[in-house]
Amino acid sequence: MDRDASLTCYNCGWKGSLEEFRYTCPRCGEPLTIVYEGGRLAESSRKELRGRGVWRYSAFLPFPEDVEPITLDEGWTPLHVSKLAGGLRLKNEGLNPTASFKDRGMTVAITDAHRRGASKVICASTGNTAASVAAYAARAGMRSYVLVPSGAVAKGKLAQAVAHGAKIVKVKGGFDEALREVLELLSSDRSFYLLNSVNPYRIEGQKTLAFEVWEQLDRSVPDVIVLPVGNAGNISAIWKGFKELRDAGLTDSTPRMIGVQAEGAAPLARAFEEGLSELRPVESPQTYATAIKIGSPVSWRRALMAARESHGAIISVGDDSILEAQRDLARVDGVFVEPASAASLAGYRRALAEGLIDNGEKVVAVLTGHGLKDPDAVMRFGVDEMEVEPGKLRRELSAYQ
Repeated sequence: MDRDASLTCYNCGWKGSLEEFRYTCPRCGEPLTIVYEGGRLAESSRKELRGRGVWRYSAFLPFPEDVEPITLDEGWTPLHVSKLAGGLRLKNEGLNPTASFKDRGMTVAITDAHRRGASKVICASTGNTAASVAAYAARAGMRSYVLVPSGAVAKGKLAQAVAHGAKIVKVKGGFDEALREVLELLSSDRSFYLLNSVNPYRIEGQKTLAFEVWEQLDRSVPDVIVLPVGNAGNISAIWKGFKELRDAGLTDSTPRMIGVQAEGAAPLARAFEEGLSELRPVESPQTYATAIKIGSPVSWRRALMAARESHGAIISVGDDSILEAQRDLARVDGVFVEPASAASLAGYRRALAEGLIDNGEKVVAVLTGHGLKDPDAVMRFGVDEMEVEPGKLRRELSAYQ
């Protein structure tokens, strides 16, 4: 383990060793974060970056140099220049191995699980985490168990978990109920290794998106990062990555972080807007963007901290705006994303209209998952189709145009 790092609680200040691994603070129950001590980050910045993807940044991860990663070559996803708005770039995380950003955190967390001798891994999921857990567990030779809301997971995501051999447990209720079941199980059975974003190693993998964006922008940082927020681990992770770039002396600036929630599942947006220091969960979240259909995000404190520290915001957008953004990304930029990913563009548009973003600023919108994750959602676009008899194509096309 990395002796220059510790598990730290940002809420109450508790610190512990990586050797005695835990997910949450024993004092206040908040998710823990891995913090590097002394000049560790500055020393890491002097090491040569090698390879591509998440493990290119191994010097910034809490492992010895000889670690054997469990990897599917995740990361180094494209940064497209959007045709929809000047200065907008699209970080296309749907091109990771299981087609979502979850793979970044999963490669690091599953590597830790393997080093600790775990044989069983578990998670609660709206779908993307389940797919990623199942794939990486298969790669590591582990058994995987995924708890999902009954009847509420997109077929494309569930099919991935099934294909990789996960044990599927359907829970009556939503994601929040599924996660409570997992955490209750872990309180009495320590034989499972948890792979939700409450796991601090997940955050370490997900922070590498910040490093990639910095490199892809010729070692500079954007003015703004816009991304969807569900359980709130990703905004926390990416903000952590940009702060570590600054602390390592690799940049002297950081972006504003703008998190975007769906209006029907927006407890963090409400807390931010009202200046609250506590979260009021949404009891029955509702949105087409199922990947962010979470009413009680675990990492809510860290997400609010990321938005406030960075002078950013957490806002909400309606489902109609999300579906419009999904269609525009597909038909103008040629990038097909699931609805939750399109919340980034919808949020960018709202932030621009309300002056949270200025025209001409360099903005990166994080697109978190591929559109084939939720193929049923795209049918809401309306299908422009026809059927023809053999030999009548030319005549029918003339009329169709």
